[in-house]
Amino acid sequence: MDSDYAIIGGGIVGLAVAWGLLRRGLTVTVLDGDDGSFRASRGNFGLVWVQSKGMKQPRYARWSQSSARLWAEFAAELEQNTGDAVPLEQNGGYDLHFSEDTLQATVEKYEILKAELDGDYPYDVLGHNALRKEEPHIGPKVVGAILHHQDGHANPLKLLLALARDVRRRGGRVLTGKTVTEVTQPDGFELACADGTRVRAAKVVLAAGLGAARLGPQMGFKAPIRPQRGQVLITEKLPKLINRPSLIARQVDEGGIQIGATNEEVGHDDGVTQSGLSGLAAEAIAAYPALARAQLVRSWGALRVLSPDGLPIYQRSAEMPGASLVTCHSGITLAAAHAMLLPDWLEGTAAAPDLEVFSESRFAIS
Repeated sequence: MDSDYAIIGGGIVGLAVAWGLLRRGLTVTVLDGDDGSFRASRGNFGLVWVQSKGMKQPRYARWSQSSARLWAEFAAELEQNTGDAVPLEQNGGYDLHFSEDTLQATVEKYEILKAELDGDYPYDVLGHNALRKEEPHIGPKVVGAILHHQDGHANPLKLLLALARDVRRRGGRVLTGKTVTEVTQPDGFELACADGTRVRAAKVVLAAGLGAARLGPQMGFKAPIRPQRGQVLITEKLPKLINRPSLIARQVDEGGIQIGATNEEVGHDDGVTQSGLSGLAAEAIAAYPALARAQLVRSWGALRVLSPDGLPIYQRSAEMPGASLVTCHSGITLAAAHAMLLPDWLEGTAAAPDLEVFSESRFAIS
């Protein structure tokens, strides 16, 4: 065997899992796709977010909370090992509202979830005046916000860089430009790549994002995932304008304001559109009028990886024992859990988290 584990997918999810397995003394080979692969890890919004997650499945809220609590330790260990800082702020985040009705409706839903979480769902409701004390640049059209104290944001590209470096430092093999075309299990696993490369491993983790839809069925998974496009804008570097992130905008550690994101069902089209970008800009200016004077420097589109119910999928293969599917659309939020908790699930230790609600058994067979 080349490794204890082969990880198919070298994005945030795959590298976080690889890092966690290496941290436990296991050997790992990561197979990353080619330049034509869709890269959610390089186009996301960078939020470490608990708010609104798990409204229909409280276990998802708890899983997100577990990861958020581990994030500071996770980032600090990466920086200590590599010298690469992973900028992280966890001072809370906003759900901004332009209507009293939507604000009240959301609060009612949060109260239900808070009760299901035994009160562990710390948030405050801020009216416009209270919000303005926290965010002096907030616009008059914003009637209020929900400030959730477990929310925050990070720099996703610096996270990706630090993970890649530390995986290699720990002895992991990262093979780039490798499109896995076939997975067989003659004696252990053998992975065949489009360029002729073959890798053998005792176990396999399929963390290939949208690529799991193609490979999953041959490994015994349903892999019912679909793409959803999110368009994003970023401004020039600006003086401090936004103190806490929201789903509308956040000020990154380097000074630019990131604005996003759309939610579009357009198949595998990861392009940008004038209507999409204009809508994002208009909403951001309504929230923070000072942005009307900012220069836009970049825009992009990326594809989220979504399951039918929006929750992660963690599934062991019955047809190929030793193969596991790991996929989600909240790779940044869940990075710490994937690195520090999921390896116990993969290894089947006594400390393994209970992830049964995220298995594929919840999806009806069509």
